[in-house]
Amino acid sequence: MPRARDLGIRIGTLPTGPTNSVLDVSGVGLGHTTLIREEPAPPEGRGIARTGVTVLMLAEDAFRRPLAAGGAVLNGAGECTGFITAGEWGTVETPVYLTSTLQLGRVYDAACEIELDLDPQVAVDFIIPMVGECDDSYLNDCRRMQVTTDDVRAAHRAAAESRGAGHPPEEGAVGSGTGMSCLGFKGGIGTSSRVTADGHTVAVLLMTNFGQRHQLIVAGVPVGRMLPPKEEEKPAGSCIGVVVTDAPVDGAGCARLAKRIGLGLARAGSAAHHGSGEIFVAASTTRRSDRDGNVEPGPLVSGRAMDPLFQAVVDAAEESVLNSMLQSPTVIGRDGNVSEGLDPDAVVRLLAEAGHAGV
Repeated sequence: MPRARDLGIRIGTLPTGPTNSVLDVSGVGLGHTTLIREEPAPPEGRGIARTGVTVLMLAEDAFRRPLAAGGAVLNGAGECTGFITAGEWGTVETPVYLTSTLQLGRVYDAACEIELDLDPQVAVDFIIPMVGECDDSYLNDCRRMQVTTDDVRAAHRAAAESRGAGHPPEEGAVGSGTGMSCLGFKGGIGTSSRVTADGHTVAVLLMTNFGQRHQLIVAGVPVGRMLPPKEEEKPAGSCIGVVVTDAPVDGAGCARLAKRIGLGLARAGSAAHHGSGEIFVAASTTRRSDRDGNVEPGPLVSGRAMDPLFQAVVDAAEESVLNSMLQSPTVIGRDGNVSEGLDPDAVVRLLAEAGHAGV
């Protein structure tokens, strides 16, 4: 299935990295475990599973050398463990794990076990893994905990193995995005990257699960209102967004970067509904510290020098929304509920009719 760039859709003017994804930041990996089951409803079985777990590995040595990090909340009807600690200390020390709402605790437990296996020091110097969630109950039967510890471990291994890959990672209805819906269509996992004039790479990863069909905007064109009308369901809820950059930005600067994800979502049509949890975090892979919080010496990007990074985040976030939808097929879930895939041919036609350059 096509990504936005495959259709000639160009968001902003900054160039992308080689894979146009989070994998363009050195040392970063992305892995998924996708769970699709057709079992009898509980208690006889586990029901219809359309869910999973996604792991964003920020650095292999994040526990020993935490990364600078910060976060922002656009609308707070959601959860992300480790978020408060990142705000207090300005660091993150684990991968970012993504899953569905009711399975957050199970993934958190597994993340703790993984860290304990990797480094025995975790047992005497505590960690709080970063785990974010969105609600996939429209497609997924949440009466049973579908994700197991083995599933989380598999996604973690896949993230480690993906580092340095020369191709984009899987997107759309994979991993934690399997049961998500976005702007009236199938959503899920989306990613994009930008390279600034100073040579810094900025990448965004989204788990999209927000908005209504009529709100969809593609490259400034109100595509959702131009498509055949459909009875609107209640707004889908939530979007977890992560910025990763190799620019040396401190915790306060990362919080500012994270906040700009919201502008990218707004360009795609988000209004941050009452029941939606837009929670964003950002991390720098080159601004590191030791376990006591002592920052390693090196340059710092701050102040007006942040402007190109801000632009990169906004553009990459907008494109990540589109990739999450364009990479997702139609998915039928529990009780026959359907999340319709966004038709790329229809998008191209409507953009051409609107005079959008490049399509």
